[in-house]
Amino acid sequence: MNKDVVISSRIRFARNLTEYPFLSKLDPTSASEIIEKVKNVFPNYSSINFDKLNLLEMKSYVEKHLVSPEFISIKMPKCLILNYDLSIMVCEEDHIRLQCIKSGLSLDEAFAEACEADDMICGKLKIAFDEQRGFLTHCPTNIGTGMRASVMMFLPAMTMNKDISKIAPQLSKFGLTIRGLYGEGTEADGCLYQISNQITLGSNEEETINKLNDIINQIITKERSARDIIKGDKILDIIMRSYGILNYAHIINSKEFLKLYSDIRLGIALEYIKDFTFEEIDSLMINVMPATLTLHSGKQLNENERDIYRTEYIKNFLNKTD
Repeated sequence: MNKDVVISSRIRFARNLTEYPFLSKLDPTSASEIIEKVKNVFPNYSSINFDKLNLLEMKSYVEKHLVSPEFISIKMPKCLILNYDLSIMVCEEDHIRLQCIKSGLSLDEAFAEACEADDMICGKLKIAFDEQRGFLTHCPTNIGTGMRASVMMFLPAMTMNKDISKIAPQLSKFGLTIRGLYGEGTEADGCLYQISNQITLGSNEEETINKLNDIINQIITKERSARDIIKGDKILDIIMRSYGILNYAHIINSKEFLKLYSDIRLGIALEYIKDFTFEEIDSLMINVMPATLTLHSGKQLNENERDIYRTEYIKNFLNKTD
């Protein structure tokens, strides 16, 4: 699973219904009809009407990587359908954005589960498909398979030694790209990077996944080699200082936390810190993001109050208290 380097793997399919225009020309009545059609394909799955959520609740779903930042900004009826690792955004840029997220390096498992749900959609709905071009999508860059395969990687050592700057040009040669924590246009806070395919036309899904798996395994090897080089008293001091800040600070904002999170996660990987698992520290990272944290508090918090509450929440986690 390579969880010391790989946070998660995601497969996403973009699909559109033939009898409706793309989102830019879609009216609210048609959007509502599409939502009902997709919900009927998955009658046993949970569904969330985003029209009934406030902005804070919607942002929390972004922080959990269940919906895209673009999804919550769309002024149109929209719905999220959920079933364990599977989530379906209805009326995002495309009518259907189906994704499966698995822990660690699990592209093949995520692909198999996403395909099962996609087969249900294609079997019961009329999906826009062209024999020459493949699946038709709102954005031309998704035409073909309509699939984006991505891996969220934790690369602190390669960030420290500046090797990250060398990755992007190399990835582009293979039709891949590297982005930040929440995808295109976002920062790689916490030394977290998304690596995904750019090309969806002229290559089938299996070829794309095999290529991505191969590149990811090469990066894993490089990251671990870089960690071996930096391991020692200096990095141990950095890690333990960050651990001390998390334990004793009074105010920590989300940007600072992500830097401290990176140090602690590296400490776990180097076996300097043995009190927590990767899953626990990754769960903490999501839970202390602004919207999710505020919802947990059960009340409205201004920025200062939220940063103080974050610190209390972290201390409770570190001391394994409720």
